[in-house]
This record gives sequence, structure tokens and C-alpha cells, in this order.
Amino acid sequence: MHHRKAYVLLLLTTLFWGGNAIAGKLAAGHVSPMLLTGARWAAAFILLLALGLPRLVADWPVIRTRFWLLVGLGALGFTIFNVALYTALLYTTAINVSIEQAGMPMLIFLANFLLFRMRVTWAQILGFLLSIFGVALTASHGSLARLTALDLNFGDALMLLAVLVYSAYTVALRFRPVIHWQSMMIMLCGSAAVTSIPFVVAEFWYGAAILPDAQGWAVIAYTVFFPSILAQAFYIRGVELIGANRAGLFINLVPVFGTLLSVLILGEDFQLYHGLALVLVLGGIWLAEHSGRKAAG
Repeated sequence: MHHRKAYVLLLLTTLFWGGNAIAGKLAAGHVSPMLLTGARWAAAFILLLALGLPRLVADWPVIRTRFWLLVGLGALGFTIFNVALYTALLYTTAINVSIEQAGMPMLIFLANFLLFRMRVTWAQILGFLLSIFGVALTASHGSLARLTALDLNFGDALMLLAVLVYSAYTVALRFRPVIHWQSMMIMLCGSAAVTSIPFVVAEFWYGAAILPDAQGWAVIAYTVFFPSILAQAFYIRGVELIGANRAGLFINLVPVFGTLLSVLILGEDFQLYHGLALVLVLGGIWLAEHSGRKAAG
């Protein structure tokens, strides 16, 4: 029964994250990437603090013992990842950014195996190899020769770095303190709000800041409520219910939602290699998740 609840939460998570790439693309020219990141997490922090202050106070003795870990998690998973993602969207398509996020499970599997000797089946290995091949196909715009020559678009390269960062965040969640999800989110959003300040200052310093117009504010509002608060809380709960390896596989659904939304909302071109990449990542998630459920009994 727990796995069904986790599946619903993780499906909603990936839908909201798929929308995050679209929001980032719609933000171009209407609010700058660093300012969007800072405003997003500052607003999310204020809202969550208003709702969950009693929980935070009750959990504070436990939080104090892992305070800097929580700061680091917020900086990695919330600030640095989104700064990289929103910047990448200035140089590449939302479809590419969405599909490239499917590289996360491979790195999560690898880190858990190397660091914690977590059991990984051959079917799971094959599953994430299929997924990563799909990601490589996308990052190289259908030409794997470009990938081997390291001839990548700057946005695609930056998104691959973002994937590495969020994979590290997911693996590190295993060390989180046992506290209420509201307390967890308040701490992570607070960390993100503070650690995004240097990026915002630098953006203003170099004259790259774009103050939000009406569309910019709409993008900020979406990112605050859906990718920031609901998706992050759902993801944390999903990891608690079925573990980081299996929960991480659902990130492969981000390209599905992201691609559909990119075509429907942004009118981006859907190429043949995008279709092949989606088949690979969907096949990978099915194979690895099916194997994971059997291994978990």
C-alpha cells in the first residue's frame, strides 16, 4: 500500500518539475535566472514558516544537531540546481533540459552502490543504462559523435552539471534528521533563500538582472507553489516510503511531462531523437522499477 501512495506523490512531483522547465523557459526576458531562484525560495520560506513555525520549534533540538547538513542540502538541491537549470534554459530547449534530467537515477544508483554498497540488480543496471543512453542522445542533439568529441551546447553542458548536483542532494537525503516534513522544508527553503543571495548580487553587479514584469511574476508564483513547496515535499516523502534508488527512478518521468508541455505550451519542435530518447528512458524506468519492487519483496 505504501508503494502506491509513493507512486502518486512521485508522479505529481515529476509533473510539477516538468512544469518547472517550462516556467524557466517562459521566464527568459521577463525575470533573470538568479533573481527567479532567490525570489522563489524566499517566498516559499516565508509561506512555509507561517504555516509550520510550531513544527519547527518542536523539532529544533533535533535540527540543531544537523543544522549545517540541512544548510548544505538546501544549497545543493534548491539553490545551485535551479540556478544551473534556469541559466541552461537561456541556451537550450526545455525539451532537452527535461530529458537530460533523466540522468539522475544513474548517478544515484552509482553513488549508493559505491558509498553504501546498496544492492543493485542486473535489471536495474540495464534500466539505467538505457536511460543514460537516452540522455546522451538528447544532450548531443541526436549525434553521439558530438558527445564523444565533447562538442556540447553550453546549456546542455550546464544542465548535465545540474543533474550531478541534484543526484548528490538525493543521495545525501539519507542523512537527514527525522523531523516533520514542514520543518525539513522550512530549513531547506531558508537555506536556499540565503545561499541564493550571492548569485542575485552578482547578477545585479554585472548588469544582468531583469526585474519581473507580469509574466515574470506569474512564473515566480508557479515556481513557489508547485516545484518549490509541493514537489519538494512530495519527493522527500516518496524517498521515505520506497527509498532513494526507486524514488530517483521517477525523475525519468520529468522528460515525459516536460516534453509534452514544451510542445503544447512553448510550441517547441519534437525531433525523432527526442522520441527515441523517451522510449529509452521509459523502458529504463519500467525495467529498473519492476526489478526494484521484486528485490524489495
